[in-house]
Amino acid sequence: MTNEEKRKQVVDLFDPDNSVATNAGIFGLPFGFDESEIMLYPVPWEATVSFRSGTASGPIHIYEASSQIDLFDHHFGEVWKKGIYWFDAHISEILRLNNNIRPIAQQYITAIEQGINVAQDILDHLNNTCHELKEMVKNVCASFLADNRKVGIVGGDHSTPQGYLEALSDKHGEFGILQIDAHADLREAYEGFTYSHASIFHNILAYNEKLNLVQVGVRDYSAGERKRIEESENITTFFDADLQAERFEGKTWQQQCHAIINALPQKVYVSFDIDGLTPDCCPETGTPVPGGLSFVQAGYLLNALKEHKKEIIGFDLSETGAAQWDGIVSSRLLYKLCGLL
Repeated sequence: MTNEEKRKQVVDLFDPDNSVATNAGIFGLPFGFDESEIMLYPVPWEATVSFRSGTASGPIHIYEASSQIDLFDHHFGEVWKKGIYWFDAHISEILRLNNNIRPIAQQYITAIEQGINVAQDILDHLNNTCHELKEMVKNVCASFLADNRKVGIVGGDHSTPQGYLEALSDKHGEFGILQIDAHADLREAYEGFTYSHASIFHNILAYNEKLNLVQVGVRDYSAGERKRIEESENITTFFDADLQAERFEGKTWQQQCHAIINALPQKVYVSFDIDGLTPDCCPETGTPVPGGLSFVQAGYLLNALKEHKKEIIGFDLSETGAAQWDGIVSSRLLYKLCGLL
């Protein structure tokens, strides 16, 4: 029996209107590895976060809240029929790496903020461990892509998808990234960390010069990041302040979504940092910022991507905080992102 036949068999036997079994997987679904088209890869990582901790526990809060979702989405319909699997084989290993270096990273960050010199070998150890995590993610995602699976990274902080983006770059070459985020994440080795959550798009643009980055909702950034945005031919940023001002002056969100999508090529990867939403949606995220997209606006934008028939090649959802409400919001957003694939 082929994997597609196995998936059809599970779909035929599953009642989405019934209660969820206690041993069910993500979203209360009964799919195993073989029957699933979509692999959700949780990466509980926050080794270099610069403000509040907690995003390493984001994946488990999303998983726990996911079984409460009704499985018919207003925009994307019966997403569950694709077969969705929570590939958690490396959670213990990732948490071990994270927990080993997070205290060291915290001490390092405190020291440099106080102007204290830190031995280079300490920073090298931190960066080497982050590199190890990045390579693990890259190898796992590359194996899924080789097997024609669709992949979504569930972070953790926003550094977690870098390995996946490298694997996608190796496979596709040129594509666009739709980044929904409060921050630009274009700093080079922020605080000395090569793989900082604030450096993810600096790093991947250096890895793949063919990428087209479209940022939405950015409202917290440095002068250096602003200069890079203004001077770059492959970065288009829809700053939150500009989007809000345009709406005050009569432009509709529909018109703005069309402008955002028209800036993207046909192949699109969606990188969704939960702090791109308004803080009431994600109060415990690591670096909340006033402003942002409402949950409804985000859903409208994702649906507009579908309506424009873009080819979605992957996604990540990162920076979910350590609270039940954050998990509830993120799990619903995660289901919509699965619907895009």
